[in-house]
Amino acid sequence: MLLQSLWDLILGYNAWLMSPFFPVLFSLSVYLAFCLPFVVLDLLSPRLAWIRTFKIQRKSHVSWTMMWSCLAHSLYNHVVFLFPLTVLHWYWRPASFIAEAPGTLRLIWDVVACLLLFDFQSFIWHLLHHKVPWLYRTFHKVHHMHTTTFALTTEYSGAWETLSLGFFSSVNPLLLGCHPLTEMLFYVLNIWLSVEDHCGYDLPWSTHRLVPFGLYGGAPHHDMHHLKFKSNYAPYFTHWDRLFGTLHKSSD
Repeated sequence: MLLQSLWDLILGYNAWLMSPFFPVLFSLSVYLAFCLPFVVLDLLSPRLAWIRTFKIQRKSHVSWTMMWSCLAHSLYNHVVFLFPLTVLHWYWRPASFIAEAPGTLRLIWDVVACLLLFDFQSFIWHLLHHKVPWLYRTFHKVHHMHTTTFALTTEYSGAWETLSLGFFSSVNPLLLGCHPLTEMLFYVLNIWLSVEDHCGYDLPWSTHRLVPFGLYGGAPHHDMHHLKFKSNYAPYFTHWDRLFGTLHKSSD
């Protein structure tokens, strides 16, 4: 009943959902909303010592210039590349929504399946773009301009990286036959985990602290990747890096 009520509420904005503007504005709004708390922490950390205790790289400082550079780059990618492709997709495959919400167990299963599939795709993509020098120099090097991660570095990347990873996250719900509500919730979760990965903070409630047995790497895992470059290629979980021998723990 809760999912149906939520879905009925969303369907009340059907005209907006059908708009070609919705996908880009939805993803951008969610992204900026998730970045905002970490931006506030970055601005306060030079003045408040207790905030710095949670920073992974405690001597690092995030300036306004760094933040604006990342934000402007992200906005540029959304306007110049993502929006035109979204309009083409809207024209080619108009959105359609069914009245019935998905079941709770099916929704959870599909979100987890989308997340695991995206994690695998991103791991292979990321590994190749580090192992093949031409791919790294041409496409991925932009994202590694910052060896200290902060929330707005999440989408600081070239057009190819933005589009290819965006393609993975968009196509997976289609491949798995997910309900539109499941698709939206997966997008929200995926954006949150990406931002948290790059936030630069190891907070008591961080996702990697909630998932047992070290199965989820989180911000320390990905921050180490930006420092070492040759380890921790999976965005979220640690099993692929374990299998390929590319896992590097911060305590190593």
